[in-house]
Amino acid sequence: MAQDAPTVVEVRRSRRRTATVSAYRDGDRTIIAIPALFSHAQEQEWVAKMLARLEDKERRRHPSDDELLARARELSERYLEGRARPTSVRWSANQGRRWGSCTLVDGSIRISTRVQGMPSWVIDYVLLHELAHLLHSGHGPEFWRLLEGYPRTDRARGFLDGVSFVQDAAPAADGGSDPGAGHPVASLGDDTGRRAPAGASS
Repeated sequence: MAQDAPTVVEVRRSRRRTATVSAYRDGDRTIIAIPALFSHAQEQEWVAKMLARLEDKERRRHPSDDELLARARELSERYLEGRARPTSVRWSANQGRRWGSCTLVDGSIRISTRVQGMPSWVIDYVLLHELAHLLHSGHGPEFWRLLEGYPRTDRARGFLDGVSFVQDAAPAADGGSDPGAGHPVASLGDDTGRRAPAGASS
C-alpha cells in the first residue's frame, strides 16, 4: 500500500529470537523484530524484505477498483469456468449491512468498503459470492454448488459471521441508497453463515 510519508522503522533485537523475523505496523511506525545476533548487513536485508512483504500484504487487503475487477475475472476463470463475466467491480460505501451486491441487468458488482482490510481470502469469497449471483440470483442448492470449489468458503463465511456479531454488539448506523436501485439485485448480507431456502434472496 502506498505510504503518504516515509515509513518510520524501529528495529528491535531480541535474544529470544534465533532465526525468525516479524514485522507489524504500530501507528505511524513499523516495528521489525530480529534476532540479536544478526549482523548490520542482515538487519538491512531483512528490514527491506519485511517492508516489502508488509506493503504487498496491505495492497492485497486494499485493492483498487481495477484490481478488484481483475481479481474477479481471475476467480471466475479458476472456480466458475469463466462463466461469470462482471462488467465492473468497485468499492461502495452504500451497502448498508451487505458485504456486496450485484446488478444482474448490467453485470456490475459492488463490494462494501467494510470488507477493506480483511484477509485476501475473505475478499476473494465475497467476490466469488457476487460472481455466483451473476449466474444464480437466489441462494438455492445450485448457487451453493458454485462455491463448493473455493476451499475457504466455510472459513470465510465464519469470519464474516464473527465480524457481524461484533458489529451488532455495538451501535451501528446503516443507510444510504443502492446504486443498483430499480434493477434486479443479488447481494451478500450479514447472514452468510446460513444457507437460505431455495429461491430466497439475501
